[in-house]
Amino acid sequence: MICVCQQLLLFCRIGTSKWTKQHVIAAAEMIHSLFLINLSGDILLEKHWKSVISRSVCDYFLEAKEKAVDPENVPPVLQTPHHYLISIYRGKLFFLSVIQTEVPPLFVIEFLHRVAEMFQDYFGECSEGVIKDNVVIVYELLEEMLDNGFPLATESNVLKEMIRPPTILRSVVNTLTGSSNVGETLPTGQLSSIPWRRASVKYANNEAYFDVIEEIDAILDKSGTTVFAEILGVIEACVRLSGMPDLTLSFMNPRLLDDVSFHPCVRFKRWESDCVLSFIPPDGNFTLMTYHISAQNLVAIPVYVKHNISFFETGSCGRLDLTVGPKQTMGKMVEGFMITVQMPKAVLSVNLTATQGSYTYELATKVLVWDIGKLNPQKLPNLRGSLSMQPGAPKPEENPSLNISLKIQQLAISGLKVSRLDMYGEKYKPFKGVKYVTKAGKFQVRT
Repeated sequence: MICVCQQLLLFCRIGTSKWTKQHVIAAAEMIHSLFLINLSGDILLEKHWKSVISRSVCDYFLEAKEKAVDPENVPPVLQTPHHYLISIYRGKLFFLSVIQTEVPPLFVIEFLHRVAEMFQDYFGECSEGVIKDNVVIVYELLEEMLDNGFPLATESNVLKEMIRPPTILRSVVNTLTGSSNVGETLPTGQLSSIPWRRASVKYANNEAYFDVIEEIDAILDKSGTTVFAEILGVIEACVRLSGMPDLTLSFMNPRLLDDVSFHPCVRFKRWESDCVLSFIPPDGNFTLMTYHISAQNLVAIPVYVKHNISFFETGSCGRLDLTVGPKQTMGKMVEGFMITVQMPKAVLSVNLTATQGSYTYELATKVLVWDIGKLNPQKLPNLRGSLSMQPGAPKPEENPSLNISLKIQQLAISGLKVSRLDMYGEKYKPFKGVKYVTKAGKFQVRT
């Protein structure tokens, strides 16, 4: 049990939360069965680690899915008479786990995300088609990642030594010889004190790149005042360094981060004392850390929207006038700007003119999409025109909200900046780089 607890503590990205030994032991007996379900409610794959559980247990989940407005709103934890159902939604698929005993749900959710990320790492994407094409390797991965309900191997480099990633040549050889992708030797990382890194790694070009990606979740009221705003950030790393490098990543303003979660490689005590990330990195791509900034005074809103949407009592028509522009972008270009409007059911058609970009209106779904592209500060984009209503329909009780999508390259909207990256333990000089990206998450403007 002790070694299982250590594995669980390693595999869970523990941030500031303090888990007791009792929590970890309770979570050890984790997943009984796993079902992969598509958006249509079809079960693509099922895996049982103890006894077989009937597919009928998924009916409780499918009922909750039907009640949800969209897939992301399905409750992640459901209680049934005899089981707990814990799920995540990734790549237009639901990963549904069946639990028989009460466990901390975050352990299970984190493991399910690890499974989805492993499929992404092995196959290039996590989708229904890819899983169907590689079903044998999927079962082999699940068998190694969980052993009788206990998390076992969750690091990519360990699994790739045990189960070789698929290639066209390897698939042909396996078909002709009847062999499998499972390796014959025990991975070196499995017995190492640093299980996330392979031993004796060598590269001709040594490089370490980091992407700081921030998503803004915000709600603005009619006057443009911020009702709610937060930033969800992640630092993705691509490290290909020879030997056993020890890296230190420093920030210019680390005190911005009030809620952080790390990859197991990060030395948490060093962060607590110096606000510096000190770690021996995994080999390849991995998520170094995630963070959350909830203080509204630290969240800069990068764009503004001037809006006027009105529906008339008589005449079965309405008017729409939208103008958008950059606000707090630190001089960076706003790209991929798009506004999506869920119109009332009574709107039959729209007759609009866009000064920039193009718009579409789907009559079946009543969704108006204005795809602007890049924002030009010298010439602000405008969309205006008339809305045709169903004759005799009452005036809508409330105006629709505007959902914003955007991307800003080379900007972390929180102001977070990496000051330096130092390497110890190796003598060569690696190539280093940091890229910043800001995106809109759930960004809504009320009209």
